[in-house]
Parts: sequence; C-alpha cells; structure tokens
Amino acid sequence: MLKPIAGAAALFFSTLPAAHAEAPRPVKVLIVSGGCCHDYPRQRAVLERALKERMPAEVSHVYHDPRPGEQATRPALPIYGNPGYADGYDVVIHNECAADEDSAQALDAVLAPHRKGIPAVNLHCAMHSYRSGDWRRPVKAGDANARWFEFTGIQSSGHGPQSPIRLSLAAKEHPIVKGFVPYTTGRDELYNNLSNFGVTPVLTGTQPESSIEADRAKVYTVAWTHLYGPQRTRVFSTTLAHNAAEMEDPRYLDLVARGVLWAVGRL
Repeated sequence: MLKPIAGAAALFFSTLPAAHAEAPRPVKVLIVSGGCCHDYPRQRAVLERALKERMPAEVSHVYHDPRPGEQATRPALPIYGNPGYADGYDVVIHNECAADEDSAQALDAVLAPHRKGIPAVNLHCAMHSYRSGDWRRPVKAGDANARWFEFTGIQSSGHGPQSPIRLSLAAKEHPIVKGFVPYTTGRDELYNNLSNFGVTPVLTGTQPESSIEADRAKVYTVAWTHLYGPQRTRVFSTTLAHNAAEMEDPRYLDLVARGVLWAVGRL
C-alpha cells in the first residue's frame, strides 16, 4: 500500500520553524458525479470522507443522478453550458459516467476550466464519457472526436469481464506511487488502451484469472499522469474501481488522494 499521506504531511510541517508554522491551506476540491452504472451517492460520501482524512480539504459536489425513465448514459449535469463551473476550486475530480453524451457544446463547457489551467483527476468511467463519432477505433490528436481523450490522455473503448486486476508499478516510478506495494484487486474492470496522448504511466494492470483466455496476458496502463492543453494543465487519471468494494479499499483511496495532491502541486 502507499505511505500514509497524513503522517508524511505532519512530519514535513513539524520540521518548519515554530515562528513560521501555519496550518496548510485546504485544497478546494469539486467532485462531478452522476450517470449510469454506479452508486454515485455512495461514492460521493466515500471520496469526500477519504480526501478529508488524508489532507486538509474542502469538498463540494456537482451532480445529477438520473431518475427512472431518464437516459442514465446522458446525465443532465449542471456543468453543461457553464464553462465557469470550476471557478474558485483548486482541482476537479471527474467521476461521471456520460457514455452517450456526444454534444460538442457540452464538452466545450466540461473542458473549459482545464484549458484555463485548473487541474483534474479522472476516475474510472470518466474515461468512457463524452464519446462521439467512431470512438471504437483509435483516434489521433486533432480529430473531432479526440478532444476528450486528448484531455484524459488515453483513449479507452471498453473492457472485458470483471476479474481481479494484478497491479504493477510502471517502468519508471512516479512520485504518486512512492512507497506503493503492488497488490491484486478484487473483481474489477480492466479498461483497454487504444490511443496514447503522451501520458506518463503510473500503474499497469493484468487479469491473469480472466474468463477470456486471450485477455490474461494483456497489459494496460490503469493509472497515469498527463499535461493537457495550452496551459499544460496537470491531469491524473485511473480506470480502477468499478465496484464499491474496490473504491473503498484504503490503497485505492491513497492513490486517488496522492493523485489529487500531485495535480495541485502539493504532493
């Protein structure tokens, strides 16, 4: 597992001269969530509690949980049409699942704060959101349907059956996973990687117990960092944690918290 953040932070601040010691300014976090396929009310509570346990943080939420009869894969998120939705925040966590939201206007608003330089953390189904055109085929930079993938850093089109994922450190250790001890998750979804837009891999994953024999040897990047757009905005993404049990794993929550701190330059 990862080295506990709270302890490391306490040690760092205890070394400062007493006359200059100040409580660190809370990280202002906005979590965007809602859509299909997940228990987002539960996830909001898990993420907020975990972040506050691991760092000084102020956490706010913007969300839409589809009602019966609504198209869950096109959640009516309040950020659509509002390019200033992240004003005043240090980082936005995208935890939405908008798999069929293909509106260019909606995407303009979602990306606007990150093009201005507000960092981002993308979780799981965020990588399968805002898809348009033939997104099942690899795209390249500049394609009309590449804009979201250029932001997340990796284009993913799907996953196989749920099965434990064996996690490994990327070839070059990243500060986000300093002290990380590789482990095997419970049942989870291993997202494929179609196109790569210059990311720095953090963790890779395999599913040696997959029910599809041909998938057992496939290795995909499951956590990475990326510099996006004209401001070289910091973006951390992970495709892990489809199920609640995996999201509630302290090792996963440590990873997300360290990703947040890296994104805002406070790791």
